[in-house]
Amino acid sequence: MPGKPTKSQWDFGGDLFAMETTKPSPPAPPEPAAPPAAPTRKILSVSELTTQVRRLLENQVGTIWVTGEVTNLRAQSSGHMYFTLKDAGSQLSCVLFRAEPVAHRDLLEDGQKVLLQGDVTVYEARGQYQMIVRAVELQGIGALQIAFEKLKQKLAAEGLFAQERKRPLPRFPQRIGLVTSPTGAAIRDVLHVIRRRNPSLQIVLAPARVQGDGAAREIANAIRMLNDFNSSLITYHSSLDLILITRGGGSLEDLWAFNEEIVARAIFESALPVVSAVGHEIDFTISDFVADLRAATPSAAAEIITEGVFSSCEFVSDVADRMRQLVGQQLEGKLDDLDQLSHRLSRLHPRRRIEDSLQRLDDLHSSMLRCMKQGVRQQRAVYQNLSDRLSRVRPAQLLRQRRELFEQEHARLTEQMKHQLRERQTRAESLEARLRLLNPQQVLARGYSITTDAETGKVLHDASKVKPGQQLKTRLQKGEVVSKVEKPT
Repeated sequence: MPGKPTKSQWDFGGDLFAMETTKPSPPAPPEPAAPPAAPTRKILSVSELTTQVRRLLENQVGTIWVTGEVTNLRAQSSGHMYFTLKDAGSQLSCVLFRAEPVAHRDLLEDGQKVLLQGDVTVYEARGQYQMIVRAVELQGIGALQIAFEKLKQKLAAEGLFAQERKRPLPRFPQRIGLVTSPTGAAIRDVLHVIRRRNPSLQIVLAPARVQGDGAAREIANAIRMLNDFNSSLITYHSSLDLILITRGGGSLEDLWAFNEEIVARAIFESALPVVSAVGHEIDFTISDFVADLRAATPSAAAEIITEGVFSSCEFVSDVADRMRQLVGQQLEGKLDDLDQLSHRLSRLHPRRRIEDSLQRLDDLHSSMLRCMKQGVRQQRAVYQNLSDRLSRVRPAQLLRQRRELFEQEHARLTEQMKHQLRERQTRAESLEARLRLLNPQQVLARGYSITTDAETGKVLHDASKVKPGQQLKTRLQKGEVVSKVEKPT
């Protein structure tokens, strides 16, 4: 219409307002033709307008990622969380519903810098646009530290760090499980220390990544696998004594796999004692708090594990000198007693006292012999025990050297004891000869057996080398058993 102002697409309701506030224009002069039809106006309600805006945002913007700082965080009793995401120039209302499976939900707090994924929409009841949060990611080292402290507080409240549940390590471990990367520096440090301090220690490696996505799950699975492996072993001597989890130093992000809850719970549920040696001396991880023992470095962990055997080896190396010293002290004491008795006898003139003294001397001599026999038996038992332990942790050559040294010292001791110990020396040599001639049948008496090929008599060591139908002969303590192979396993 002529003289009508131009109106934009957002001037909703403008015509209605004009109709209510302006007077109608004077009527046009009558014309013979019919008047033109009035223009059609599209009038929207507030709800319709809001619905159109919501659809426009959801279709044109949709799901996006937004970064900013959390402020005005409110957690409702219903479990839903409402907060504002802001930066230096603007702010965005956000809502996180209780049923939404979002990680790091409990780490949201005012001032925390986060990265959010969600759907942009309009809350029609208030006519404001907002984001429905679908995912939360914390940003920066501060975020990792906050996550570390939150998990630490949670696990401490559940008792995973309690000192009363921590188990002592075995003093003489014979086989350990190792959880680490097979290509890292930590395994080289551990193997170097073990070869130097206890080369007989057996290591069962459960390889796992120690850094990156999925590393925590691999570490937890490795711990559980070692426990399952240990429970499947039959004999005590073949079982694992403990588990060592380790890796070298690095940043907080590099060590984060050992701060995951799945690793902490795997350590807590382990039936075997666990030693944690992650990073350097200044690095502390959740696994350090849950483990039965925390070591500052991988090398320090290896030294702690081998300390019992290492110190025992040093003790065994000094046994010969200590035995010589103890026997010498006993001899000196007995000789002093003999001298005192001799002086008392020389001062007593009556015949009865001489006879009593002679009888007393005989009694003391017999007592001395019994003491010497008992002492030698005890020292021989100690020596045999140490010799057996030494044979498990030291090479045979070192054992022979110690035996030669012992025989040399024994010979010198025999010379010092002279005629008082000659009978004892003959008895000791006889017992030693009998000990060396022990029948191997005693080994079979302890439950062991020897299996050979029934035709060739060859001793079998590997079950994979037998064939179906092959006849075997098994020697027991009493008798032999002939069997036939059905299916080798």
